[in-house]
Amino acid sequence: MRIRDYLGISERTQHRLSRAMEIGLVGLFFVGLYQPSPGVVVNAGLGIIVLQLPALLERDYGIPMDTGLTLWITSAVFLHALGTAGLPGMSKNLYVATSWWDHMTHALSSSIVAGAGYATVRALDEHREDIYLPPRFTFVFILSFVIAFGVIWEVVEFALGLLGDVMGSKAVLTQFGVDDTMRDLLFNTLGGLIVAIWGQAYLTDVVGAIRTRFEQDTT
Repeated sequence: MRIRDYLGISERTQHRLSRAMEIGLVGLFFVGLYQPSPGVVVNAGLGIIVLQLPALLERDYGIPMDTGLTLWITSAVFLHALGTAGLPGMSKNLYVATSWWDHMTHALSSSIVAGAGYATVRALDEHREDIYLPPRFTFVFILSFVIAFGVIWEVVEFALGLLGDVMGSKAVLTQFGVDDTMRDLLFNTLGGLIVAIWGQAYLTDVVGAIRTRFEQDTT
C-alpha cells in the first residue's frame, strides 16, 4: 500500500496541495525581490522552473506523472525555497534557525534524484535483453548514484560560498562546515535508501513509460 493510500489523502487533495505550494513559490520569489534577497530569488525561481518538468515529461514524452509524484517533487522544491526565506517574523531563515530543516530537505531532494536514477535503470534493464541487473546491484547502484550526486552538490555549495566571499555578497547556497556536509551526505543516503527499498511501489508506471520510449527510439 502506498503512503497516500494509508493516510487516505485523495488525488484532489494532493492536487490542491501541489497548487498551493506552486503559488507559494511565486510568492517567495516576489518576497525575495522585495527584501531584496538574491538567494531567495534564485532558489524560488529555479523551483518554479523545475515544477514545469512534470507537465513537460507527461506532455512531450508520455511519462505518467500522477498527483502523488507531482506532490513529491513539488514538496521537495517548495520546502527548500521556503527554508532559504524563512517564515514571517523570523530573524533567520529556517536552514539557520531549525537544525532539522536541512536534513529533511536533503533527504527529500535526494529521493527525487534516486527516483530518476531508479526509473531509468529499471527501464533499461527491462528494455535490453542482453542486460540483466540483479536486484542487489540495482540497490547498490541507487545508493551510489545518490551519494555521487550529493558529493557534486556539496562541491557546488562550497564553490558558490567561495564565490560569494570573493564578490562580497551573500551565497545563494549556504554551507555550514564539514560536519554539516557529512550530515547532508548521510541524509542524502537515507533518501536513496528509501527509494531503493520502496521504489517499485511508486515508480512502476514511470519505468514502463521510459521503457516504451526506449523501444520507440530504437525502432
